Amino acid sequence: MIRKKRTVVILLLMSFLIAAPLLFSDVAFADKLSEAISTAPVGTEKGHIDPEGEPGYLGIPGGLQVNLVLGFFWAVWVGWIFSTVGAFGGIMAGVGHITIFGIGKHAGEFKDTAPMLNKVITDSVRVSNQFLVGMSALISSFNYYKMGRLVLPLGLALAAGSIFGSYLIPWLTAGKITFKAYIGYFGLFVLALGFVMLYETTPRGRAGKKKAKQAADAFEATMRRQKAGEKIDTRQLGVKVTSITATRFSFTFYGVEFSFNPFFPVIGGFVIAAISSFIGVGGGFLLVPFLTSISGLPMYLSAGTSAFAVLVGMITSIFSYLQQGVVVHWPLIGTELVGIVVGSIIGPRTSKYIPDLWLKRLFIILAFYVGIDYVLEGFVGKGIIKVLGF
Repeated sequence: MIRKKRTVVILLLMSFLIAAPLLFSDVAFADKLSEAISTAPVGTEKGHIDPEGEPGYLGIPGGLQVNLVLGFFWAVWVGWIFSTVGAFGGIMAGVGHITIFGIGKHAGEFKDTAPMLNKVITDSVRVSNQFLVGMSALISSFNYYKMGRLVLPLGLALAAGSIFGSYLIPWLTAGKITFKAYIGYFGLFVLALGFVMLYETTPRGRAGKKKAKQAADAFEATMRRQKAGEKIDTRQLGVKVTSITATRFSFTFYGVEFSFNPFFPVIGGFVIAAISSFIGVGGGFLLVPFLTSISGLPMYLSAGTSAFAVLVGMITSIFSYLQQGVVVHWPLIGTELVGIVVGSIIGPRTSKYIPDLWLKRLFIILAFYVGIDYVLEGFVGKGIIKVLGF
């Protein structure tokens, strides 16, 4: 009976996340998009609008035709990577929208001929990324909480700070960022993150996190025993809050005690939410280093805790963007959300078999490649492949 009630709750929350944006006025969205389309020259060349062409992305006549099947399978990958690492889902969603589906190239065609339309498409990608991450965060938070791998007090402190940052940035920047500038900033943030995570894997970086390593080792040892056939109730070893005061929250995970001052995650949540909302991602790619570096948590706890904070930030940021009249391509979003559900269910069930250090290494490889490629694309005009001459 309890399981059935939990299922009903999660389904209601999922439905709310999907349907809530529809409460905003479609007329306002249509007016903004129509105005942007009207600024583009008419014709069949690049950067022109073909009135006789088949409606494409965002309903633009003669616009880009997005492959929905590809969108589904890419979303499965996005859901898996976010729910496994606790981050990088928004980055991968952005890579899909910008590069895999060709929306970045499509927006670039209007850079000179219709700058307003270029910015409309840019904002669309920013908020579309967040729809995917929000859904993955919702499912991942629920799954990790059941597994005892979500530090709820810490997640709430981060979420409290994220609400203001997530609302403020869309209000300040919607309609003001070109796609080329967006890609460049996107790459800079990701590349910086790669360096931080690389340091985390060095002997010096790991030396300051003895508790995180101790907890990760205990968790991995338990998983090995469980895989060998030993029956272990891992929920009893998961996160257990031991004390809560105004200045100190304490909890245990697999017998290792952790504590933190709630003031720091509130401030960290605000800064991270502001940055991630600007580039249109979930913030998990910044929350995970914050949780592993500042709070000293093992990756096995960072994934679930960051997912909860991301969920709150995403709902706030999506509402804020839509209040500014930002448009989204609903056929693509709907298809991707289904893929996100599949990937997010698989992720928490497979991550426990991947060593903590290898999760970080996977994160670093992705961060360096995406970061360098988008920095070059945004500020030089050529990605890695073109720079290398391929």
